[in-house]
Amino acid sequence: MEAKDAAEEKSRAEDSKAQEAKGGESKGGSTPRTDGSFDVKIILLGDSAVGKSKLMERYLMGDYNPHQLSTYALNTFRKESSVDGKPVVVEFWDTAGQERFQKVHPAYYAEASACILVFDVTRKATYQHLKGWYDELRDACGNIPCILIANKIDFNYKVTDKKFKFSETHNLPFYFVSAADGTNVVRVFEQAIEEAVHHKERMKEKLARGEFDEDGGVDAFMAEVRDTLDYFNAKESS
Repeated sequence: MEAKDAAEEKSRAEDSKAQEAKGGESKGGSTPRTDGSFDVKIILLGDSAVGKSKLMERYLMGDYNPHQLSTYALNTFRKESSVDGKPVVVEFWDTAGQERFQKVHPAYYAEASACILVFDVTRKATYQHLKGWYDELRDACGNIPCILIANKIDFNYKVTDKKFKFSETHNLPFYFVSAADGTNVVRVFEQAIEEAVHHKERMKEKLARGEFDEDGGVDAFMAEVRDTLDYFNAKESS
């Protein structure tokens, strides 16, 4: 038995050395970032206490390690993922309570590539406030992808029989979710990551064709594209 344990320990040590020889690659085959950079930023919006932080915690599970930026009253979370077989570093932003004032700091929206908009099925007012959040999002970020989710369905699963017209009116992907039991949480976040990456790819294509975003004009378009160029130039040179 001792010989077997020793053999297993030796095997683990060899695996560890092999991993170091590869330059400390992560599970996804990418080298961990040390400069704080990210490929796409995804923001969460919605009234206070609709469950945004709990959704993040459910999705990240063991990787849940919020970094609070007290200046703007928000939390950021980082995760390595992949889209179309390519590694991508995602930064998620959570409002950390500043939404109690029905408006968030403009810096919250800067460089966002996708949004997850949340309401609480147990509180009608959070659904009624969606229009305000959505209008603010569009004013700040133009046409970035947005996914609408109805959280806390675990309180009454019959709510999934209801129809919510907001998603149809604004042509948004819509999911019933539960941060408590995990229903659809991973699916929503992975779709948001994929749409965020593809949105940046489309921005690069627009730039290559000499097109500009109608919502923000040349200045707003170029502000968003600068980060896009850095991202793709880094990818192409790696």
